[in-house]
Amino acid sequence: MLIDPSMAREMVHGVRMQMGRVLAAVVVVGAVVSGCGGPEQAGSAVIVGDTSVSLESVQAQLSDALKRIPPAGLQQDTPAAVARDIVTNEILHGLVERQATARSVTVTDADVDAFIAQQGGTQSLLQNSILDEAGLRQQVRDNLLAAGLAKRAVAGLQVTADLVAATTKDEAVADAQKLAVGGSAADALFTNPQTSQRGIVYTAATTPGIASTVVFGTPVGGTVYFQPNPQQATWIVFRVTGKRTDAPSDPAAVSQISQDQLVSIGQRTLQPVADRLGVRVNPRYGVWDPIALRVVAADQVSGGLLPAAAG
Repeated sequence: MLIDPSMAREMVHGVRMQMGRVLAAVVVVGAVVSGCGGPEQAGSAVIVGDTSVSLESVQAQLSDALKRIPPAGLQQDTPAAVARDIVTNEILHGLVERQATARSVTVTDADVDAFIAQQGGTQSLLQNSILDEAGLRQQVRDNLLAAGLAKRAVAGLQVTADLVAATTKDEAVADAQKLAVGGSAADALFTNPQTSQRGIVYTAATTPGIASTVVFGTPVGGTVYFQPNPQQATWIVFRVTGKRTDAPSDPAAVSQISQDQLVSIGQRTLQPVADRLGVRVNPRYGVWDPIALRVVAADQVSGGLLPAAAG
């Protein structure tokens, strides 16, 4: 299990596959409502901070979405899977709106019109889709906002991490706990260079795939364990030891980042916001997976985050 660039690419590929349904969410965006005395979980599909999305809204969206799925597609796009996509999209929609406002990133109707025209027009994009026109426009707007956030962040963004490979979840959890605490037990994890490495530096401009993963969404001092690909036994454990926004950056590399990569990176910038506010998902839909940035079934969470050790 030598940790080298090929492992990093494999790690990123697995995480991006898990996030793929988020980037192409086939949902209709509903109203986000806030309760004056604070939202209650019983009537909410999800609560983010002090803002909630009602069960009624999600169920209405689900009913409309399922009508647009061809019968043959229901094997993959099951009602439960579509419902999780709807709740995921609601979470990301609220977060990207909040972060875009904080960062003064704006998208106009003309921007949305131009992007849709570049992609072949509304009717072309709606073919074989369960989106309606309003849902398509909202999705495009959210993605453009995410890309705008990425453009603000990517130049000069660099993360340094210590990384360890494990072969089981139990081993990964144990290693993550040791790494989070530090000391001799943590040092012992790095005796084998085939399965561990300290001080790996990732620069967003030159590794945009990794910039869209939990590696870049984790604060300094935070420790993460996760399984990049559920079809493989490898687990990854890492601790972020440094982060900077003023690293030397190659403008040419930044300009080569694709629109899809910008959207993914922009969405990843939402991870600390979600962590700070707290995301509570109604159990009927599943749980929030901060590694994949989506709602998943309770037994499909791809890993966990340990905060920086106190003191």
